[in-house]
Amino acid sequence: MSSLNDINISRRSMLAGLGGLGLMAAGLAGCSGSNTPAGSTQGSAATGGSSYDPVTLRVAFMPNLGSAGTLFAAIDQGYFDEVGITVETAQFQGGPAEITAMQSGDIDIAQIGHGAHTLCISGDAVVFAFDQLSQADAVVVDKTKVPTAADLKGKTVGVSTGTSSEIILGLVLRDAGLTEDDITKVEMDVSGMTTALISGQIDAAATWSPNTVTIQEQLGDNYLVLGTNTDYSDEVAFPGSYVCLPEYADENAEVLARFGAAIAKGHVYRAEHIEDVAKLLASELDLPEETLLQSTGEGDWQGAVDCQGDTDTILGYYQAQQQVFLDAGTVTEEVPVENYVKTDIMDEANTIFEEIK
Repeated sequence: MSSLNDINISRRSMLAGLGGLGLMAAGLAGCSGSNTPAGSTQGSAATGGSSYDPVTLRVAFMPNLGSAGTLFAAIDQGYFDEVGITVETAQFQGGPAEITAMQSGDIDIAQIGHGAHTLCISGDAVVFAFDQLSQADAVVVDKTKVPTAADLKGKTVGVSTGTSSEIILGLVLRDAGLTEDDITKVEMDVSGMTTALISGQIDAAATWSPNTVTIQEQLGDNYLVLGTNTDYSDEVAFPGSYVCLPEYADENAEVLARFGAAIAKGHVYRAEHIEDVAKLLASELDLPEETLLQSTGEGDWQGAVDCQGDTDTILGYYQAQQQVFLDAGTVTEEVPVENYVKTDIMDEANTIFEEIK
């Protein structure tokens, strides 16, 4: 697997020559599903020494390291306190459900994965903070049944339609000289395909971390990865983001900039202490600690730190992402990324970040 430095260099090269790339199919990043009831109040508005008006924000997340890591790290380290924000957390299983909850007034802000960004492109939400590029998706098999990617021909593959892992499957098939017509796709949620692959009901799974960790633990030496995000980092980009409704951004830009500054500080902590963040999430969300510790490679943590304040690079990620949707027909008309990526809020967040880092 490439080093993070190699990946970052590759991505910057990608941005320079993106227009000529033929990008593959798109969809929801490892984050489809409906909300599950879970919520708690975390952090408290800073009272001593803060020049900011206290505010409480209801923030949605998904129970994995990529979605929840920065948020809970920033809460735990008191970074929201520094900018006068109290965070109330709410757990969901997918970005679309989070955006629906924002539209109904149940939450203010959501962390979404790749696929839900189609709702930003369509105008239902706006991005105000970049979180990271996902490295969590993979096509995995029991190698006693599928020893190579070419051996997927005629096999049954568990897929959650529209997810970023489905995009990786398409790329794996392409490189093996196959198409989706050569396999039998079975629609499944991620927990279902994990169980199905382990029990032998399917031959391969297009899935994501931490489910890949569970599959590897159960299959042992028979576990084989046919392709991941990092294998195709010069072709596709899968950003995770903090989003809100367009009208909320118009009315609360200053508060969102404060939130973004705390998240940026959380990026630094996450990159330097990713194992501590994994243990924190295991404790806060009652998840298996060992599974989360084995999931620490599911995002480009240092890359999020490196591009802080570099809105040109960040906009390039979203342009790459939109091209994936366009190539798949998920989005039918190109939209300027500046229409839904709030670089003015990102710039103000960076100014505050420089003051509090």
